[in-house]
Amino acid sequence: MDSLPIVLVPGLLCSPRLYLEQLPELWRFGPVTIADHTRDDTMGEIARRLLDAAPPRFALAGLSMGGYLAFEVLRQAPERVARLALLDTAAQPDTPEISERRRSQVAMARDGRLAEVVDQLMPVLLHPNHRDDPRLRAVAHQMARETGPEAFARQEAAIIERPDSHPDLGGIRCPTLVLVGEADALTPPERSMEMAEGIPGARLVTVAGAGHLSTIERPEAVTRALVEWLSA
Repeated sequence: MDSLPIVLVPGLLCSPRLYLEQLPELWRFGPVTIADHTRDDTMGEIARRLLDAAPPRFALAGLSMGGYLAFEVLRQAPERVARLALLDTAAQPDTPEISERRRSQVAMARDGRLAEVVDQLMPVLLHPNHRDDPRLRAVAHQMARETGPEAFARQEAAIIERPDSHPDLGGIRCPTLVLVGEADALTPPERSMEMAEGIPGARLVTVAGAGHLSTIERPEAVTRALVEWLSA
C-alpha cells in the first residue's frame, strides 16, 4: 500500500482532539497532520497556511468548518488534493440570521462567556441521546478552551465571509467521501445528500446515532468510513 499523507481539519471551536479516536487507524496510510485553522480570519488565508504546511499531495478531510476550508483548498490548489472527505458540513454560505447569531456568540466569548457559548451550541452539536453525556460535553468544552475566544472570533469571521461552494461541486475530480450524522442539526443530512449528488462519484455515508460531532459521538463508524475512503 502506497503511503498517502493525510491532512485533517477540525471544526469551529474544535481542537485536534476532535480526531483523537481516528488517528491510530489513519496513521497506517501515511503521515497525519492536523491543520491549524486558528490564526487567520479569512478562508483564503487559512487555506494558504494549510497549503504552505502540507505535503505536495495529500488526502484532505474536514468536519464542519473544516469542510468549508476544504472547499477553499480545492479552489486554490485542486491538483494537490488526492482524496477528499467532507464530514458534517455544507456547501452553502450562511443566511444573514445565522451570521448575526455568530457575531452575538463571538461577543459573548470575548466577554468571558465562552463556556456559555458551548452550552448554547450543545443542542445542535450532539445527538439528542448524547446531549447530557458528561464525557462528550466535557470534550466539547475542553476543545473550546483549547481554541480560545480570540481564535473563535477569527474562525467566525472567516465562516461568515465564506463563498458559496455549490458551483464548485461538479468540478471535484478526486475520490470523495461525504459523511453526516443522522441527527446532525447544524448541517442536516439533506445538505450532505446535495453535496454527494453534486460531486461526481462521491460516496455518501450516514452515521446512525450521531449528531454534528460524529467523530467523537460514533468514532468507530467514522473511522471505518475513513479507512474505506483511503483504501478504495
